[in-house]
Amino acid sequence: MPVIPSNKEVVIQGTAVSPGLSFGPAHVISRGLQAPELYSIHAKQVEKEIQRVHDALDNTKKEIGELQKHIEEITNDTEGQIFEAHIMLLSDRTMIKRVDARIRERLQNAEFCFYAVIQNYAEAMRRVNDPYLSERAADIDDIAQRVLRNFSSDDESPREDTPEHNHIVIAHDLSPSDTAMLDRDRCEGFATEQGSVNSHTAILARSLGIPAVVGLQGLIIEIQERSQTILDGYDGKLIINPKPSTIAHYHTIKREKEARERLLDNLRDRQTATTDGRDITLSANVEFNHEFPLVESSGAAGIGLFRTEFYLLGKGEIPSEESQYQVYSEAARITAPHQAIIRTLDAGGDKLPAEPLPEPEPNPFLGWRGIRVSLTRRGMFKEQLRAILRASAHGRLGVMFPLVSGVGEIMQAKSILQECMDELDREQTPYDPGIEVGVMIEVPSAAMMADEIAKEVDFFSIGTNDLIQYTVAVDRVNKHVSNLYKPTNPAVIRLIKMTVEAANNNGIWTGVCGEMASDLLLTPLLIGLGVDELSVGTHQLPKIKKAIRSLSHAECATLADEALRCRFSSDILALTEKLAHRTYGSLFD
Repeated sequence: MPVIPSNKEVVIQGTAVSPGLSFGPAHVISRGLQAPELYSIHAKQVEKEIQRVHDALDNTKKEIGELQKHIEEITNDTEGQIFEAHIMLLSDRTMIKRVDARIRERLQNAEFCFYAVIQNYAEAMRRVNDPYLSERAADIDDIAQRVLRNFSSDDESPREDTPEHNHIVIAHDLSPSDTAMLDRDRCEGFATEQGSVNSHTAILARSLGIPAVVGLQGLIIEIQERSQTILDGYDGKLIINPKPSTIAHYHTIKREKEARERLLDNLRDRQTATTDGRDITLSANVEFNHEFPLVESSGAAGIGLFRTEFYLLGKGEIPSEESQYQVYSEAARITAPHQAIIRTLDAGGDKLPAEPLPEPEPNPFLGWRGIRVSLTRRGMFKEQLRAILRASAHGRLGVMFPLVSGVGEIMQAKSILQECMDELDREQTPYDPGIEVGVMIEVPSAAMMADEIAKEVDFFSIGTNDLIQYTVAVDRVNKHVSNLYKPTNPAVIRLIKMTVEAANNNGIWTGVCGEMASDLLLTPLLIGLGVDELSVGTHQLPKIKKAIRSLSHAECATLADEALRCRFSSDILALTEKLAHRTYGSLFD
């Protein structure tokens, strides 16, 4: 497909996954292992270039050795041995000789010669008629990327990965970690060829308030670096080389949106209650500690979900207990007198992996994730629990365990928590002995056993993203079946009601922290089902507060009773959509 000429306005339609309007030049990120620059060298430079190869390999071996040691320390095991194959490849004499020979024979720069040789290795692995071995090509790409980063740049100025100007990121796809690492001071939004509205990357974009559009096929081939663009995160459009009239039109839309948002800001300090007096706790979801001030400024009643996986895993090295203690203490202080709920590490699935695995999981959504990771990595788990407990001396904290499937896992987690409390008692370290302990209800087995689980905890928080996925057996990031991922599926609604009733019967409260909590169309349904708390992204919080304050709890309860008798998702959606538009229709403009 030809590159779009700079004088032609083109509109590419995709899927809106995070609302907002952005203007700026495109910054195009290619997919896969990128080839380094190729340039010729003089014969006198050959030995120097060969030395650069050896230095880069040595530095990479040191990095991997440190990573291996760290993994073994936090796992109290020998899991770091999975990196032995990486180190063996970096020491492979045949590979090194081929790189050296290529430099001598072709008089080309070191990094390109290394890249050319390692790509042959990866391609050979991809062609092996064995699923396990062919998957190892990704490992080779990972090693190659590390080595390429370690080449010195004595003879050329370093090239920045991220431009210093404000921009819109254009990529084949972004992982959750890629999204988490975006420079939020300069990145105005992103557009990708791949992705779905229910992927964790999309969820993260909404949580961070970054406008995003996905599903723009062929985008990278068409668009040039620094092309002027408009990203429409409301209607799912990317406009390339917009005409002056188009730019003026979208600036008008942006001013209108911002004016509505200013009106909503006036509700910041008002009570979050329905028109007939039903109080709802409206708290915030956060991913990073630099978001803590936004919790206070948004008017949230504390933090309903601090997703710690990005803080713990985002930089490649898990922070120490002391570092975690400082961050959790900050959360406790800044949300006082409200509560801040810290979810323990929730890795796996389409989130960040807890650590590299010796072989890819055949189905990571049904694999090593959630509380399962923590229970098998006691050293890492105890560090996090101790840090949370110590921080609870500085404010009102709660601890929450993710993806529990039954009572047994909760008992194991609570036992380790008690072990940490006993240690702190012996050390005479202060903490809150009455810290609230809760669990995520994310799988059908947990919802069906909610009456028993409720006897062991202080609160439930329903993670609707995974609850929907596991209830209807749909991988939410699989474009072939994502149309079956419906929040209003009757089975999902009944499981939510079952969970709320079990909590009520045992005197504990129930919140919702998944995407359903942020969906204005579904607010009447959730209120009617009897939830006590909604936890949403700070950018969405003012709209949800306005919606709650516009609704009658009695009318919502009648709606929920009718919804529980429905057989089809579409019928439930129609009920709640009708009430939402009638009550606060202006929020959808």
